[in-house]
Amino acid sequence: METTSPPAAEFRDVMAGVCTPVSVVTTMDGRRPHGTTVSAFTSLSMEPPMILVALDRGSELLALVRAHGRFGLNVLASGQEALATRFARKGADKFDGVPWLDSHGLPRMPGAAGWLACEVHELVEGGDHVVALGLVTAAERLAVPPLTYHSREFGTHVAGAR
Repeated sequence: METTSPPAAEFRDVMAGVCTPVSVVTTMDGRRPHGTTVSAFTSLSMEPPMILVALDRGSELLALVRAHGRFGLNVLASGQEALATRFARKGADKFDGVPWLDSHGLPRMPGAAGWLACEVHELVEGGDHVVALGLVTAAERLAVPPLTYHSREFGTHVAGAR
């Protein structure tokens, strides 16, 4: 049986209809913080606690994560759309003027709904991205709604009627 890939535009449209959390993955280059916005991340395992995050194969951040073997995941809060947009662009100056904390040796965004510090367990090739499997070494949550992305717009989760 022959399989064919769907056209890229149709695939993008289907994926735009999936609500995803918006996060900024961060790491250090030794002295400077680096980060990029991602929507492709999820929990992988509870024992041990692990997540997976997809990083663009050509990204500078992926090269740094490969080199240092650690990354942070900042689950952005509703209202942090400007951070999501800023860290989605190219360039090494994304942190210029952006407040951040050093948490477990990784850049952490104040006010983020969630924070995970991770050690790279494995890097898995997948098309034009690499999936980083991260072993969670620290976790913290704020009681604020998360930032989500759906139908090419930012929003947040609203509980359904019970």
